[in-house]
Amino acid sequence: MIIIFAALAASCGGFAASYYGADAGMGWSIFWGFVAFFVSNWAFGFFIRKRMKNEMNAVQGILLAGQKELQKKMQRWQIRPPGSIQAAQKEIARDTEIFVKKALARTDALEKYKLFVLMLDRQIATAKVQLSWMIKDFRAVDALLPKVIFVDPMMFAIKIARLYMTGGDMKEIEKFYRKGTARTRYNGNVLLAAEMSWIQMKKGDQDGAFKTLTEALKKSDNETLKRNHELLMNNRGGHFSNSGLGDQWYSLLLEEPKTHMQRQRVAFR
Repeated sequence: MIIIFAALAASCGGFAASYYGADAGMGWSIFWGFVAFFVSNWAFGFFIRKRMKNEMNAVQGILLAGQKELQKKMQRWQIRPPGSIQAAQKEIARDTEIFVKKALARTDALEKYKLFVLMLDRQIATAKVQLSWMIKDFRAVDALLPKVIFVDPMMFAIKIARLYMTGGDMKEIEKFYRKGTARTRYNGNVLLAAEMSWIQMKKGDQDGAFKTLTEALKKSDNETLKRNHELLMNNRGGHFSNSGLGDQWYSLLLEEPKTHMQRQRVAFR
């Protein structure tokens, strides 16, 4: 908003300078007023966008550095596995919480631009929800969800997952599901359809899950969706699984990944 007011002030200044200072005609004065408005709006916006981009790059850098360290640790574990899967999971969760909290703290630096950029507070809330979700800070997620921008399918998936976790009404879950899949591109509905059908299966509604997958496959050729659809068609719901989606599915925190620790066998010759 401040950028708009500053540009309007520059526009008035340009008009006044032309009309009263340069003794230009009314038409030319209005023209130079418009020029001053657009040039100043672009200049102010360019400066703010550049500063914001630097802040967002810093947040992204923290996340990438943290993920890189986790990958190095897991590579070391392939050579020398930790004592147990549980201990490894706790260590990963602890390390993730450390770098995600650093990223959240750095995100706060964007707050000072809220008066300059429309809806920036909602963009910040959206980013914070995804970060808070990574470390299972559900109190922060619940506080921020009313402020987020629901455009990306992942945000709809998080909202639906939270509704399910808190015992939300199925009508509300279905409402968000339909809203989330309404404008998705081909294969953009995979995560939401997998989530919705999984919830319906958990609720004992196998027919509903089958209908969800039947409709979803009109806009997708995903193998996991097709496999689950075929299983339900053959009345083999006990084998229903979204594990084929990998980290994308497990990031919703509805299921824990089934991991098995494999110790390296060393052959002596």
